[in-house]
Amino acid sequence: MKAMSQPADAPPSPGSAPSWSIDPADVARFSAIAAEWWDPRGKFAPLHVFNPCRLGFIREQALARFDRDGNARAPFEDLTLLDIGCGGGLLSEPMARLGFTVTAIDASENNIKTAAAHAAEQGLTIGYRPATAEQLLAEGAGPFDVVLTMEVIEHVADPGEFLRTCSRLLKPGGLMIVATLNRTLKALALAKIGAEYILRWVPPGTHEWKQFLKPGELRAFLAGEPVNVQGPFGVAYNPLTGRWSRSADVDINYMMTVTKD
Repeated sequence: MKAMSQPADAPPSPGSAPSWSIDPADVARFSAIAAEWWDPRGKFAPLHVFNPCRLGFIREQALARFDRDGNARAPFEDLTLLDIGCGGGLLSEPMARLGFTVTAIDASENNIKTAAAHAAEQGLTIGYRPATAEQLLAEGAGPFDVVLTMEVIEHVADPGEFLRTCSRLLKPGGLMIVATLNRTLKALALAKIGAEYILRWVPPGTHEWKQFLKPGELRAFLAGEPVNVQGPFGVAYNPLTGRWSRSADVDINYMMTVTKD
């Protein structure tokens, strides 16, 4: 898929900021169903089921990275977090409850409106704004202690540039977590054909298998950056329990951690 019409080597137009990794078709697709983000039985039901597993991983990694007390009421108080591609805020809200000062961005203004309205209902203060990672970097925003890019990179037009931009928004000593889908035949069968066309977990066309990424490709994208990459850490779905959990199997869903020392 192509990026937006502005080429990657062109300067941003007056009054705008670069957003070269964004895929307009994917932005439009998620904008059209933005109001359903917080419906646990709606089109984003799979994310609601997946959320406890990825929240546990983020919390575990951040506790270890920043040497925080997991028994504290808000263990990450005084730390900043950037949620890139936040959607309706399914990760942003629990991160705010854990004490992070959260900035959350999404290329879809509809998603941001939905997320901001829900956070206000919950009495949570979250810095929501319609923006891209490239835009924040161009503005000199951050850097942040934690950067999350969860189930986003497989939807952008230039994943390498996107991931490098995200890493440049990370503070020295910080932690970035990337979650995505592996480009394997198993993922094609289960995460694409099975999830979209047989089980109808997500709307058909949500994913493009060719845009799934192998762990080695993520490492290669960051090879020239001053960061350390760990993983992959697999996650798998158990149809008997209806739950996701950490797994040695990285053939479908996996996460990587990126640290800047």
